Amino acid sequence: MQDMQLLEEGLALMALGMGFVFVFLTVLVIVTTLMSKTLGRFFPEPAAPPRGRGPAPGRGDDDVMAAISAAVHRYRRRHRR
Repeated sequence: MQDMQLLEEGLALMALGMGFVFVFLTVLVIVTTLMSKTLGRFFPEPAAPPRGRGPAPGRGDDDVMAAISAAVHRYRRRHRR
């Protein structure tokens, strides 16, 4: 009889724990959704800029491209297969 009573208490404790986790996660999803909607109402996302051709690349982009190319070349030279 002792084992059956212990098993029942274990199952009851398991059900209570799983119920608590389920309720907690449900409340967490509801609160997160409400918070997202509230923040979206007070702080809307700015409109996206129109898609089109951007400004012509400047001199800084050429310097960055040269540095990246040199780094890739050096990496490949050191790590040959």
